[in-house]
Amino acid sequence: MIQKRNAHQIADVLIEALPYIQRFKGKTVVVKFGGNAMVDEALKHSFARDIVLMKLVGLNPIVVHGGGPQIGQLLQRLGKTSEFIDGMRVTDSETMDVVEMVLGGLVNKEIVNLINQHGGKAVGLTGKDGDFIRAKKITMHKADAPEIIDLGHVGEVSSIDPAVVDMLGKSDFIPVIAPIGVGADGRSYNINADLVAGKVAEVLKAEKLILLTNIPGILDKQGKLLTGLSIKKIDELIADGTISGGMIPKTRCATDALNGGVNSVHIIDGRVEHAVLLELFTDQGVGTLLISR
Repeated sequence: MIQKRNAHQIADVLIEALPYIQRFKGKTVVVKFGGNAMVDEALKHSFARDIVLMKLVGLNPIVVHGGGPQIGQLLQRLGKTSEFIDGMRVTDSETMDVVEMVLGGLVNKEIVNLINQHGGKAVGLTGKDGDFIRAKKITMHKADAPEIIDLGHVGEVSSIDPAVVDMLGKSDFIPVIAPIGVGADGRSYNINADLVAGKVAEVLKAEKLILLTNIPGILDKQGKLLTGLSIKKIDELIADGTISGGMIPKTRCATDALNGGVNSVHIIDGRVEHAVLLELFTDQGVGTLLISR
């Protein structure tokens, strides 16, 4: 039985969240799930509860997940060394088999099971299901070398057919997407999960794209959290070196989504319990909000 004090606390939270719930009812929100939130047991359950609650109050959450550490662990157990070039895993045919096993199988089904445990109706997909993520091979050119670097089965999104995901998202189901695409030749490709989440959000004209990270968000040079950033401001922060390294592709993914019609993007701290709900339904949030203007 809920104690009176706890009941009052719950009521206060719901009253604060009500304007946001009403505003976003019926809207699609794409959430990229990765980082610490995927490996910490408490955070995994917190994330699953957040997604279920979003669905219950009328939003249409769509989850896109990563799984790089899990892929690396299995490759290590199999005695296969992981090689990275500019942050991208070189993926030969044998490695691609492991990627599909981990992303499309182990990780995807674990997330589906977690959401279902907490009262949701999740359905796991890869981009090969319904042929909804078409991919093309990525090739790299080094400035100091004339040859093309072959990354193997590493791809980027060439097109998305949203029919299957749109149908699931607008029903009682919660799509959980592994970032594996299929090429015109039928080959499988490993695609960066941020990029897939951004493209899915664009195609579905999502209200929001939420990217979970292992940092508080975008920080200035003094370590202070920045928020309410426009595309123009993001370009300035990249130019002056405030945004650097691995945050550049993440913010470029965010600005591409904004340019593609997504209303807002949130880069949030996935190490905070219930980070998704705090960002959506409170004034202060837990990360960086990016807007188109």
